[in-house]
Amino acid sequence: LSWVKERTGAEPEELVVMMEATGVYHEAAALALYEAGCRIFVANPKRVRDYASGLGLLNKTDRVDARALVRYGREKASELAAWQPPPPEVRTLRALYARLSAVTEDLRRELNRQQQAQLNGQPEAVCDSMSQSIEHLEQDCARLRKAIEDHFDQHPDLKKQRELLQSMPGVGPVSADRMLCLLLRHRFASARQAAAFAGLVPRMHQSGTSVRKPARLTKQGDPSLKAVLYMSAIVGCRHNPQLRTHYQALLNAGKSKMSALGALMRRTLHIAFGILKHQTPYNPQLALSSG
Repeated sequence: LSWVKERTGAEPEELVVMMEATGVYHEAAALALYEAGCRIFVANPKRVRDYASGLGLLNKTDRVDARALVRYGREKASELAAWQPPPPEVRTLRALYARLSAVTEDLRRELNRQQQAQLNGQPEAVCDSMSQSIEHLEQDCARLRKAIEDHFDQHPDLKKQRELLQSMPGVGPVSADRMLCLLLRHRFASARQAAAFAGLVPRMHQSGTSVRKPARLTKQGDPSLKAVLYMSAIVGCRHNPQLRTHYQALLNAGKSKMSALGALMRRTLHIAFGILKHQTPYNPQLALSSG
């Protein structure tokens, strides 16, 4: 901000900032600039790179990337929604779940190491070290889960939205929480936009009559969220009559089981979007018409 002030005399309220989404790295900068009064746009890095390639900017340097972002912002800003930070309670919930996911992954790896050590007859000192590490990780997971529950108790509105999502058969606390983190993190204009952001939109690959590859879900989106929605889809097609009917119709239409489950994942997120938008519990009749 000082750099811009010295060279242009512009105040923060006059600035439009275009940046790429770079995981945790862009969020602190975006939040600081937003709080200073700037108007922020956060672009998908792949789209900016594809745009730059279309302009013939094939080199990958900071200077080239900056030029591409400027041109992309000038042409596309009218099509993009200005970035706004999620509420503090949602940021805290995301941080807690991110840490819980990391610790859970460490615990899984340590359990695998322990099993291998026992099979290979590793020294007792090695096995004791692994047991202590596992005990510590399990305690850390328990503390984080308690912190998550305490966080919901401290924010009744967030807890109410969690309960609304759990009114959908097949959606438990973990899947409800992960969908909350996604759907409250951004101001999505539609359920389809949320599903696209989560990487639940099938990618078509067809050309003429000779190239007709099966549609597949894109690799975009949060893998851990997809894993949670996948389990919700499996439970839903067994215990949710509306989702089970939709799943069977897809199978009867010739879709593979994995393709049908992908469609259930997308529909689950669509229904969750509607529940939060209208602040009403799960409605089986509306679920039948959810696109």
